[in-house]
Amino acid sequence: MSARRVLAGSAVALLLPASLLLTVETGSATDTIERTAPTSSLTKKAGQKISLEVLPQIVQQGKRDASADSAKGAVTATIKPVKVGRKVVLERLVGTSWKKVGTAKQERSGDANFRAAVSSGGAAVTYRVTAQKFKGLKKVSSSAADTSQWLTPTFSDEFSGGSLSPVWSMRGQDYEPSSKRKCSKGDPKAVKVGGGTLRLSVIKDKSAKGKCKATSRKLKKKISYRLNGHVGTEGAFSFKYGVAAARVKMHKSQGQHSSFWSQPVGGNGPGSDGHEIDIIEYFGDKHPQGGLTSFIHWYKGKRLIKTGSWIKDSRSFLQNKRDGWSKNYHVFSVQWTPKTIIFRIDGKETWRTSKRVSKAQQYLILSLLASDYEALEMNDKKLPQHMYVDWVRVWETPQA
Repeated sequence: MSARRVLAGSAVALLLPASLLLTVETGSATDTIERTAPTSSLTKKAGQKISLEVLPQIVQQGKRDASADSAKGAVTATIKPVKVGRKVVLERLVGTSWKKVGTAKQERSGDANFRAAVSSGGAAVTYRVTAQKFKGLKKVSSSAADTSQWLTPTFSDEFSGGSLSPVWSMRGQDYEPSSKRKCSKGDPKAVKVGGGTLRLSVIKDKSAKGKCKATSRKLKKKISYRLNGHVGTEGAFSFKYGVAAARVKMHKSQGQHSSFWSQPVGGNGPGSDGHEIDIIEYFGDKHPQGGLTSFIHWYKGKRLIKTGSWIKDSRSFLQNKRDGWSKNYHVFSVQWTPKTIIFRIDGKETWRTSKRVSKAQQYLILSLLASDYEALEMNDKKLPQHMYVDWVRVWETPQA
């Protein structure tokens, strides 16, 4: 499937990398608000509260590339009071009867997570969940929620063929000391499409003479100049509100970071209604903090702030002990509403915030960047490094 363009943005965006950070505000439990997804339900009964949320095809862990159409939808039940280990049953409406299609146990977050079909013969599917009797709590069922909003993505690219779709363009093709990339730049040589995937790389710049002095807070080191895979949909596709997802297999070594992110049309600057949304960043397999982050970058007056954190216990989002971020593909997604931004891995929530929600059209970016402060951590002999993207999709939910 080739890329489909639905909305277009024409303004030139200001390139502000995730590494250009001046102040940090870490997300906390105070960011949490009630779930308000359009395809959701909330039921209160017998002193219990049970909500159900149905999301598009954002669950697809696996070793090889796969059709985006074969991905599963995410279904999440949230039950209060929280009873870890309580059995929850997912049921699908077939005719006039409810048929059991899955079971899960309530986790510490209060959620029970399922993967399920989004359509049947092209038609929407209706679900409900039933929490079973547990330690004095009565059996309780949610109201129904369906998948009608998620049947057709408004943007989809599965990177078929041998070249990048015109919807994507190269970014950051100059060495930029002000962006902390004095030693690396974007280049088409670091971008390859083939076998149904987009490969973004960090490679040596063989045309550059001499070495580059990379600097971090503690170190200075001479390294080879490097080329980055760095592409985006600026000027060709943008959207405002919905779910954006990418199925990605990360690079291995520290010294660069894989990213799926978005920038506001018109730029992220002082007074902007839009903010940079880092859906996922990965800093390498052996990173001491697990390697995965999600952030929002916004301005407070003239100060650039980042809100977010490292994803705690990131290995809990892997399928098993043999799974890994650079071993297999996983779907990283963001759900963006006028009030909330929610980040997920294979449909399971990692973090949400109601602070600094972008109000501007956003365009998509995929990148494997070697910023100076991290590039010096890796010897030149470990190049090249690769990030693979199987597909990217957006399901828009426009709101007035």
